[in-house]
Amino acid sequence: MAAPDSDTTPDITPDAVPHRDSVPPTPPAQETAPVPRWHRHSDGAVLLDGFHALKHAVRFGAEVEVAVTADRAAALALADELAPDVLEALAALLAEVPYATYASLVPRPHPTAVAALAVRPSRAGNLAGLARTPRTAPVVVLDQPRNLGNAGAVIRLAAGFGATGVVTTGTLDPWHPTVVRGGAGLHFATAVERLSVDELPAGPVFALDPEGEDIRALRLPDDALLAFGSERSGLSPELRARADHLVALPMRPQVSSYNLATSVAMTLYHWSAAGGAPV
Repeated sequence: MAAPDSDTTPDITPDAVPHRDSVPPTPPAQETAPVPRWHRHSDGAVLLDGFHALKHAVRFGAEVEVAVTADRAAALALADELAPDVLEALAALLAEVPYATYASLVPRPHPTAVAALAVRPSRAGNLAGLARTPRTAPVVVLDQPRNLGNAGAVIRLAAGFGATGVVTTGTLDPWHPTVVRGGAGLHFATAVERLSVDELPAGPVFALDPEGEDIRALRLPDDALLAFGSERSGLSPELRARADHLVALPMRPQVSSYNLATSVAMTLYHWSAAGGAPV
């Protein structure tokens, strides 16, 4: 069964979600000129696309510059139902604008008709978190990933398992709006950065490869770097040379590969089964 806060949330209408008897009031007028503030902060900001992305970002301490919705009452009713812990914060942030105005601010309107801009966490802070030892959870390394949605799904998985962070190599920007949308705003729950192979944090590298040792025979340490190649070309020569261990997932003969996010989920679950996952 899908989690209740998945991105399959239906379109928000006043009749589609339960409403509170008393919706928190709109912020004072001087604080609700959202469109000029949106344009003022749009360069370099992180786009939080949809209710769940905003919810997670607020929950994990993001600095939100501006948040808009085409239906404030419905968005707050959704928060009351699914995320009461952030209801008060969302009530203070969300400003209602006409749907056409909302749609003009985002590349692709979200079914929840909610969007926000947040300050990207500092690179220095993320790098310090990735480098800190001893680690109590692995770092996930995506070696030259290609698919933005898959990268977002991996970040969502990593946050759920309490991974130390997600590092990408290559040209894909892990903070691209499509990646953030796929990650449902959970970039703010873990450290997400793009590095070269030479810049990877210290720790034993367990790289997924069909020719590796069966993962079921291994125990993945908490300080591991779990590296995954692209679905098309696998591990790069640079990452393969950096690997300490090659690891294979169980797979039926004649099945060529798993989806990247599926491979990460299986590997993190194997790590967590030894007691590493958060309670």
